[in-house]
Amino acid sequence: MSAAKAKPVASAAFQAVLGSDDAEVKRAARALCDTMTPAGGGDFACEIIDGTAANASEAATRIRQTIDALQTFPFFGGEKLVWLKSANFMGDTVTGRAADVLEGLETLVETLSAGLPGGVRFLLSATEVDKRRSFYKAIGKLGKVAVFDKLDTSKSGWEEAAMDIARNVAEQVGVRLKHDALELLAIRTGGDRRTINSELEKLALYIGDAGREATVADVALLVPMTAEAVIFELGNALASRNTSGALALLQQLLAQKESVIGILLVAIIPTFRNLLAVKDLMERHKLTRPAQAFFFGKTLEKLPPQATEHLPRKKDGTVNAFALGIAAQHAHRFSLKELRAAQKAVLEANVALVTSAKGPEGLLEELIIRLTAA
Repeated sequence: MSAAKAKPVASAAFQAVLGSDDAEVKRAARALCDTMTPAGGGDFACEIIDGTAANASEAATRIRQTIDALQTFPFFGGEKLVWLKSANFMGDTVTGRAADVLEGLETLVETLSAGLPGGVRFLLSATEVDKRRSFYKAIGKLGKVAVFDKLDTSKSGWEEAAMDIARNVAEQVGVRLKHDALELLAIRTGGDRRTINSELEKLALYIGDAGREATVADVALLVPMTAEAVIFELGNALASRNTSGALALLQQLLAQKESVIGILLVAIIPTFRNLLAVKDLMERHKLTRPAQAFFFGKTLEKLPPQATEHLPRKKDGTVNAFALGIAAQHAHRFSLKELRAAQKAVLEANVALVTSAKGPEGLLEELIIRLTAA
């Protein structure tokens, strides 16, 4: 039975869970389904439409089915939830760019804008969403949208975000970790929620009923390093002037098929850029070495704005305090003269990787030895 008259849509009637973090999107959407499904509605209380489409034709069909379900009153005058589940056709893909799909999504927005029939609720979950499109912007105005994206570990400041995720997941599953153990878990998992969950399960089994906090030794023993973690450890080895450790980590990254230029840009350049910036700052303002990297953020907040305006920043414009805190823990190992020479050496290596006939792996090994040697 089609609706004759619709009420304006409200945020409580339409909710969306979107993002590239598949595991978290599925978890949050399932939780919302449980709360949005009308009580006592029986088999008709929740109508689920599978949003996984193999091509544009299937995607357009799923959208039409969703619109039809939204425009149909619940049976027996009750309430119902319509869930377009795990839609995979809203991203910047061949299917997502198809004319039929774009027209269908535009019609879906028009349907929501006109208002849902009384008693009808709508839940949308999708893992591939192009945030540049009008559809994404429109649904944000029509309902409540939650976004769960995977961390981009190539961006500055990912470590702090990974710590927040690891802390939240640990609280949810009831595993207690010492601060430095939590830090190591976040780095080794790259902030991936699914991996964090899995590793916390192992930690819980290992600790057993002892009720103690997990330590760095526990995490180091049980949690393997991702490629992101190896890159992070390479930066630490460089800052520690641990030549043999840095060379071993370099070989591990090369074995994992990481590009030489990528290693230079993501691990080596940021490490020495941060060391130089922090060393200069600490000498100018008589700053002491922090006991933990996270403590350095409070120190930076006490400085005048003009003293920190040149420091590396995250995507949101705030200072990348965690990375600078790590640099502050190791800056005493270098003189300003050495760090300025290191910047020059890194620039020369960058040019040589493009112009020299010598093998890129050998160039990077020579650079690491040059940067870390006393």
